[in-house]
Amino acid sequence: MAATTGVAVTAVFGAAARAVATNKGWLNDPFAEPLVRAAGVDHFVRVVDDDRFAADDAAGPRFLDLCAAHTRFVDEFAAEAGRAGLRQVVILASGLDTRPYRLWWPPGTTVFEIDRPEVLDFKDDALRGLGAALTANRRAVGVGLHQDWPAALRRVGFDATAPTVWIAEQVLIGYLTPGVQDRLLEGVTAMSAAGSRFAADHLPTWTPLQLEAERSFVDGWRRHGLDVDLASLTHPGQYHYVPEYLAARGWAPAQRGVTELLAAMGLRARRRDETEFVPEYLTATRR
Repeated sequence: MAATTGVAVTAVFGAAARAVATNKGWLNDPFAEPLVRAAGVDHFVRVVDDDRFAADDAAGPRFLDLCAAHTRFVDEFAAEAGRAGLRQVVILASGLDTRPYRLWWPPGTTVFEIDRPEVLDFKDDALRGLGAALTANRRAVGVGLHQDWPAALRRVGFDATAPTVWIAEQVLIGYLTPGVQDRLLEGVTAMSAAGSRFAADHLPTWTPLQLEAERSFVDGWRRHGLDVDLASLTHPGQYHYVPEYLAARGWAPAQRGVTELLAAMGLRARRRDETEFVPEYLTATRR
């Protein structure tokens, strides 16, 4: 996996966030730290090993906390959907997350993981070496979200007549072009039976303050030797406001704030969280 280009860097960052959160007792992801080490990005290995190193970048620890808070929120969202009887889960751009291995799933649950083939292959090889055991039926779908992922999903047994749990973490925050993001949400809608559930973080727009915060964040990575092309991380353009876009297509969305997510881990939101590039959070149910 090219761990120093674009989305792959964010996948390793997410694993580092889960590793740090696991060490703090906020999550239980025993595979996160080994995956960070297997990816071999020195910056993120040091973040996991050394709290003082992570604190050198003022933004770093905060965004680690935010990623961990949303991961925990989505874990609980998926668990609640399972208790409600949903047995089909699709994780869009699953990256290095390991929910089919680290969470308990009701018997008969199938978890589809969609990501680029090289990301899934890297994760599969690393987890195989760790002797990781599946806790659900897992089906890997090696396809990019800009490609025909609905067709690829159907080919491996996705049942569009069954209510589905959809998870989109760090996807709707500028990583896709506006047109691709719209097509993604339309594809999710077309494949969702009544009672399906959706959880995501999203950025409604990029304000000048948020753009400057993003530049500072990436500059912090560069100071520690991680060469990241800012233009490869996000796309400019006008995005539809995701809750309204889903509501117009038959979903009942509910907003969640950063304060709520952080409070679940005993943390308080800061005033800066409203001006930095902190996503909004939502869940939605298909009517």
